[in-house]
Amino acid sequence: MRVLVVDDEPPARERLRRLVAELPDCEVVGEAGDGATAVRLAEEREAEVVLLDVRMPGVDGIEAARHLGHAQPPPAIIFTTAYTDHALEAFETPAVDYLVKPVRRERLAAALRAARRPNRAQVEQARAGEPRQRLCARLGGRLELVAVDAVRYFRAEQKYVTVRHGDGEVLIEESLKALEREFGDRFLRVHRKALVAPAWVGGLQRMDDGRAWIWFHDIDDTVEVSRRHLPAVRERLRMGQ
Repeated sequence: MRVLVVDDEPPARERLRRLVAELPDCEVVGEAGDGATAVRLAEEREAEVVLLDVRMPGVDGIEAARHLGHAQPPPAIIFTTAYTDHALEAFETPAVDYLVKPVRRERLAAALRAARRPNRAQVEQARAGEPRQRLCARLGGRLELVAVDAVRYFRAEQKYVTVRHGDGEVLIEESLKALEREFGDRFLRVHRKALVAPAWVGGLQRMDDGRAWIWFHDIDDTVEVSRRHLPAVRERLRMGQ
């Protein structure tokens, strides 16, 4: 079993590495000190299980778990934390197990025995949790995080989706349908290939040829509104977005 160890404290990572090494059929394929690195390494190292600390600076374990739930296929998540099991129930984030620090060898062994790649129901549960605050995009060999609040629009481009934000754009391999389901009213469907963030919309312009376009407060881009979606878009903008 390929295990990724994630904790912002080096001594905690070393302890987990040592415990995993003592267990049969388990190997540590990498370690990370923050959630963003964990998301990248889980894919690169093809981790089957991620031992994931909850409290970390930047992208914490809860948000990293939501990102990992979108991996293909997603790894199993085992949280390691200073919290009690009862307190962690409030996070409502799917996981194989919650291990309270200091992690005991017997508990870790039991959690790893239970860890398997999530079935479809588990994946859907993970994606149905609290929406992410950031999106992960790969630029060359590095991972870029884009705050969802900074996104102006999503536009489908063949098998990718362009994410336009205030400082440029990135590509992600997610469907518009999944993004619309996850973020709900924060984005408005204006075309079968586009979602826009109403908070950033400057207005709606109707052209002489009958086509309509969304324009934004702070960027020069425009997004076409389909005739099918035009009535709903007008109503949403009329209601103050």
